[in-house]
Amino acid sequence: MLREMLKSKIHRAVATGSQIDYIGSIEIDQDLLDAADILPGEKVLLVNMKNGKRMETYAISGKRGSGTVCIKGGTAIFVDVGDIVLIISFCLIPDEQAREWKTKTLLLDDKNKITRII
Repeated sequence: MLREMLKSKIHRAVATGSQIDYIGSIEIDQDLLDAADILPGEKVLLVNMKNGKRMETYAISGKRGSGTVCIKGGTAIFVDVGDIVLIISFCLIPDEQAREWKTKTLLLDDKNKITRII
């Protein structure tokens, strides 16, 4: 049996941009993607802490060190610049491995710089 587990979370990122006229996705600073083990094109769940909206999209690479978290496409309708968001990824793991699984959570400051990884 496979279990769907929380793989990683970018916790309390600040939305730095919003582009409705785009084919979709969320652009994330490549340093954050690397630290969270999220690949460009990987499906992520985006949660807006301001309005509770939960949206699925996919990650695209942003400039390293930029702190970019830019919401694009239709998802941008539900996120304003400055909103606090969670970016969550999941993985499928065999049952035995899932029982020992450790999630990686990035804690960010208000400039989207990592303050701690837990």
